[in-house]
Amino acid sequence: MLALSRWQRYQPGRGNFFLTLSRRLGRPLLRPPSMPPETRRTRSAVSAASQKAKALAATIASSPAVTATPPPDEAATVNSTSGSGGGSSSSSSSSSPPIVLFENAQAFETWLEGNPDDTAGLWLKFAKKGCDTPTVTYNEALDVALCFGWIDSQVRPLDARFCLRRFTPRRPRSLWSKRNVAKVAALVAAGRMRPRGQAEVDAAVRDGRWERAYSSGSTVEVPADFRAALDADDRGAAEFFAGLNKTQRCAMVVRIEMVKKEETRRRKIGQLVDMLARRETL
Repeated sequence: MLALSRWQRYQPGRGNFFLTLSRRLGRPLLRPPSMPPETRRTRSAVSAASQKAKALAATIASSPAVTATPPPDEAATVNSTSGSGGGSSSSSSSSSPPIVLFENAQAFETWLEGNPDDTAGLWLKFAKKGCDTPTVTYNEALDVALCFGWIDSQVRPLDARFCLRRFTPRRPRSLWSKRNVAKVAALVAAGRMRPRGQAEVDAAVRDGRWERAYSSGSTVEVPADFRAALDADDRGAAEFFAGLNKTQRCAMVVRIEMVKKEETRRRKIGQLVDMLARRETL
């Protein structure tokens, strides 16, 4: 007898062929198990969703095309002349810090007097060597910024004649460098500090940041406890540290000087010495 699988015995749509086969075999063909009601409902829902998707696609295909008009170019540079202090400014957009050129320190000071502390800051233009356009120098600008509670950060090239440096209001609880601590001491002695700048100094003195000032890249001073740990190591950590560049050494010193607790400081020094012994850097 011809052996047929269960599904071969019943295939809807094949009509008289299976009826004839059933009669020849002398027994009725078996139907597959009936489909559960929940499965039938699921398949019906899927079929309905498919029909809706096809109808939507047909509607979109028959609709006329619409071309969106792009917004105006927001990257266009706008140049303007500042009304306070004779500063010339330009900005790439209304939300980004302006690029400002000040001819001297007095112009920068006048600008800071008229601008609140919660601004996004600005980019100062500094003339490069050989440029015939007079600008405030970096040291002059930094002194003025410290008087008003501001600080410098990023440096960027601009063109063959100018470079840029970002100046912003000092953030709450931001760290102080030993260089700026020394500068502020001279500014206080000269009577140049303004209330906003003095408030930042007073806050740093109260919470200990003034005492924990870190060494800047130009004047890296290795703390005595870190130097002692390096000298006590017999794996070559001191020699490897001596071969690092100024920036890498400063980064390690800053991490030590930022620590408040003595126990945490000792642990940090131990971690750095182990790292140097493995000939690794930050």
